[in-house]
Amino acid sequence: MRKVGDPVATGLDFRAGTRADGLPAALSDPARLAAVAATGLLDTGPEEVFEDLASLAARVTGSGRAFVTLVDEDRSFWKSCVGVDATAITARQNPVRESFCYFLVGLAGDPFIVDDAASDPRTRDHPSVGPMHIGAWAGFPLLAPGGEVLGSFCVIDDSPRTWSAADLTTLETLARSVSAEIHLRQSLEAARQAHRLSADLAHSLQQGLLPPSLHPIPGLEVAASYHPASASGSSGVEVGGDFYDLFATRGSSYAAVLGDVCGKGVEAAKVTAMARYTVRADASRVLSPAALLGGLNTAMLAQRAPRFLTAVYTAFRLTPGGLAGRVSLAGHPPALIRRADGRVQQVGTPGTLLGVVEHVRLVDVRFRLAPGDLLLLYTDGACEARPRPGTPSGERQQVFGDAELAAALSGTRGLDAEATVKGIGAALADHHDGWASDDTALLALRVPPSS
Repeated sequence: MRKVGDPVATGLDFRAGTRADGLPAALSDPARLAAVAATGLLDTGPEEVFEDLASLAARVTGSGRAFVTLVDEDRSFWKSCVGVDATAITARQNPVRESFCYFLVGLAGDPFIVDDAASDPRTRDHPSVGPMHIGAWAGFPLLAPGGEVLGSFCVIDDSPRTWSAADLTTLETLARSVSAEIHLRQSLEAARQAHRLSADLAHSLQQGLLPPSLHPIPGLEVAASYHPASASGSSGVEVGGDFYDLFATRGSSYAAVLGDVCGKGVEAAKVTAMARYTVRADASRVLSPAALLGGLNTAMLAQRAPRFLTAVYTAFRLTPGGLAGRVSLAGHPPALIRRADGRVQQVGTPGTLLGVVEHVRLVDVRFRLAPGDLLLLYTDGACEARPRPGTPSGERQQVFGDAELAAALSGTRGLDAEATVKGIGAALADHHDGWASDDTALLALRVPPSS
């Protein structure tokens, strides 16, 4: 008969091995423990956002209990414990060996699903099955930005049951929302510290919301730029909401995203960080750009994002003849293709912006690039640029609009991706005399000409 303190036997092969007590060695990993501590959530009281998400999980699945749990080396701390009468912080935790959450840590981020805890060979000898009345258990990991497992988002049913596909999909989505909330808090705290130091650090923070460098893709030219709006008041430069990213998804596939969050400041930065984190988290398993942007919309609504967002997302792969991809627009200006001969074409079907309504209309549009062709993604600072207020416009256009952007892009015929982005930036600067009315982000992908 097992005694408290005996080594735990689970029958599972934990990826990083086990400690002397039979628990996953990953529980004691210094990088993981540092990530857990960095959340700032250990030994803190209940908060509405976590209570709401846990309550939603319990209600949708029909289970009696739901938990948001942070796991350190020795214990599981319940940031939220719906269905459990525990108000004091000291009561909102248990030893890690008495928690199913260590399975998720040991499995390095895989979910852990149990339909009948008393008969499942992985859990039947677990010390908490009887005392905690665990009939069935389903949990998904909470992940730090670096991929470390922070803990779990789980539900418990008193009786054995078969978790439905809908139950598990809901839990997975809500777990990602909890992870995103934790990451956003960390990003927000970093932003607040930067603002406390000096408004001059706003540019540094903005760069922190953008990739430090674009992911290199063999056989493809890539370039991007971000230019903040010019300061219009005494408060100095504010953090903008324009962002872009380029990354590998799976196999030989890649993705590029560019977006524009409404407004500026910390709230806009919060949504920007959430959008990039959510897109990266989902891109490897969601192939359709429209479906991925729809998932981002769901995440924004679940998080009650204080700003709406427009975005363009493209998934693509290199082919023997160039590049093949699909693009989807969420309230965003169309992408532009500059053909090798200088012709410019719009690509993308207008779609619903994100973070406002539950049901959005988003469409995938296929496109191809041949050698010498270039795809340009941009925010509306590039197609709604206005001269400095109070200066005479003379004979030039008051607004640098869609037609002017297309003409400027056509005028860069033959230039590589980096030179094209610089050329567009120069055309905008010439129009508004160096005074930018809005943030402007540009991202260019070009298939080099055939040798």
